[in-house]
Amino acid sequence: MSDFSGLELCKRIRANGPRPYTYIVLMTSNEEPGNVVKGLQEGADDYLTKPFDPAEMLARIGVGRRIIELNRELAAKTQRLEEAARTDPLTGLSNRRAIEEWASKQLRGAARHGFPLWVIVADIDCFKTINDTFGHDAGDTVLTQFAEILRKNTRASDICGRLGGDEFLIVLTHVDVEHIEMTVSKFREQFAELSFPFQGQSVSVTASFGVVGFHGKGLQEFSALVREADQMLYEAKRAGRNLVRVSFP
Repeated sequence: MSDFSGLELCKRIRANGPRPYTYIVLMTSNEEPGNVVKGLQEGADDYLTKPFDPAEMLARIGVGRRIIELNRELAAKTQRLEEAARTDPLTGLSNRRAIEEWASKQLRGAARHGFPLWVIVADIDCFKTINDTFGHDAGDTVLTQFAEILRKNTRASDICGRLGGDEFLIVLTHVDVEHIEMTVSKFREQFAELSFPFQGQSVSVTASFGVVGFHGKGLQEFSALVREADQMLYEAKRAGRNLVRVSFP
């Protein structure tokens, strides 16, 4: 290598940030212990001295392959754990932690660029009655079906998730004021059209929605918007349920 040494290459590879692990074997004609130690300190995993035995080289490469494979398995397990930590286990939707992380970034973008952002809190009407009458398995069925409607009607640029119990949270961006109520009503109408066959009965279930908007007027805390949306949800419940109530920015 005419531009830089093998030691410098090791340093550059190790300084290149998060990436799949690279196993490095140095091949050197310098057998001085100090040079070998320096190579290992700069990021090499192993070394060979020239002239080398081809069988030994293949054996050391085999060791490297096994270590890389173990590293990949560990990275995959870590990723699965991280995803599980951000996912509601029943519905497969994002959980509150994941939504808050995503929404906080979107709020900063909305404040900077002035696009509308909407926080929607929803819950199932009379959900306790469903559990008490038909059992918790029936309640889980209702929750998963409601989650599926949210998932199908939420764009990849937005997010929906479950807060816990029968309460859900949706964050939509780039929806104009004149369209937000109609957009949220699609969730409500599609869910109300479902029929659940519980204990030989055909059961209809509804949901209520509280919506609050943000349109780039000073940076707000996401938690404050959630509280406002929750208040609008309460108004929808008090007005008779199966309704959408919107607080416009």
